[in-house]
Amino acid sequence: MRVHFIAIGGSAMHNLAIALSRKGATVTGSDDEIFEPSRTRLEKQGILPVSIGWFPEKITSELDAVILGMHAREDNPELLKAKELGLSIYSYPEYLYEQSKDKHRIVIGGSHGKTTITSMLLHVVNELHLNVDYMVGAQLEGYDCMVKLSEDAKFMILEGDEYLSSPIDRRPKFHLYKPHTAIISGIAWDHINVFPTWDNYIEQFDVFCQLIEPNGVLIANQEDPEVKKLGEKYAGQLNVKAYQTPKYVVTKTGTTLTHNDKEYQLSVFGAHNLQNLMGAMYLAESLGIDNHDFLTAIQTFTGAGKRLQKVVENESFTLFKDFAHSPSKLKATTKAVKEQFPSRNVVACMELHTFSSLRKEFLPLYDGAMDAADEALVYFSPEVVKHKKLEPLSIELVQAAFGGKVKVVNDTSEVLEYIRSKKWNDAVLLMMSSGNFDGIDYDALGIELTK
Repeated sequence: MRVHFIAIGGSAMHNLAIALSRKGATVTGSDDEIFEPSRTRLEKQGILPVSIGWFPEKITSELDAVILGMHAREDNPELLKAKELGLSIYSYPEYLYEQSKDKHRIVIGGSHGKTTITSMLLHVVNELHLNVDYMVGAQLEGYDCMVKLSEDAKFMILEGDEYLSSPIDRRPKFHLYKPHTAIISGIAWDHINVFPTWDNYIEQFDVFCQLIEPNGVLIANQEDPEVKKLGEKYAGQLNVKAYQTPKYVVTKTGTTLTHNDKEYQLSVFGAHNLQNLMGAMYLAESLGIDNHDFLTAIQTFTGAGKRLQKVVENESFTLFKDFAHSPSKLKATTKAVKEQFPSRNVVACMELHTFSSLRKEFLPLYDGAMDAADEALVYFSPEVVKHKKLEPLSIELVQAAFGGKVKVVNDTSEVLEYIRSKKWNDAVLLMMSSGNFDGIDYDALGIELTK
């Protein structure tokens, strides 16, 4: 197989390129910018482009497939050449389906919790030494590539993102996987630049359910009203399994979970994480893993990367970093930390960084999202707002949207000044962002605050 990647440097694209190269394909690619860690990983695999830029001469009739990344434009010269030659052009999710169409596909969908559920499932799979293929949307500890493709694995685990597939394929990625087993962890309006209304967004999950293979399994979170409705709607066509947050007790080291009158000691904490864990447990049943074996294996799971990840900890202080950025994620994460540390002063800092979060019409959805924290700060960069070509935001507007006692700043130095002004005995600092507050080094900050 000869496969060429247009925009090979993307976070998803470079992982697929490496996986295909490891499978034995001849992989080439192009991009107009390649950042770390993609550059080093591609170079280590021997498939880093020699020159940066687009080179139509790379596109020849000898190619078996061209994979098009979201970073490329519709008028990309390599794409135009591929069309001219009549080559097979795939989006990232389309090609993953091609690689897994003869396997049992397990797809993790939902507005939140996808990476955590996928991570939990893969952790148990590894603990039990099972052979599966997979694709995860975020970097996980212990993995040098987030895609694995093989000839012999009977199962493919896919994290099902609802964002668009490619510049020329406007379908949500998770519409292309056609699962045999699927989960929807929750539905909370996101990607409003693509799905402009709530009803339009919900419709994408309805279509996802329609695309589950006949007599397939839908695992539905009963604590989410929209997911519950979908479960009820498709109960006659699919094998619908409902799940919810299990019985649990907070402990100093994490959580004690009770299932079928047995107790399991877990390192993870927070109702949302335990809810995700139950969803992963039902997914594992499709792999032939019974509940007890799953819960025994998951006891050594310490969390997914950047999801309530400990940066530093001592007897009286803990610093967490978390990927939370949408209102539902923000609320769940903040609540989880306060529940785990009820006697400590919980200070939550959040960065508005995504396109949706910086839209004026989206901001009211954040009302009360950080109420569980004892103190809260929200940061946004006017430069990022300008770069995304959005309407300017004011500190007053953001503060009114969040409500309560939230402090709002728009300069990184003010974030650090706020943090440094606090006493950190018997306290928790929670840094939540899909970015890094425009340059804050969490490791260095952790060392500073524990001196």
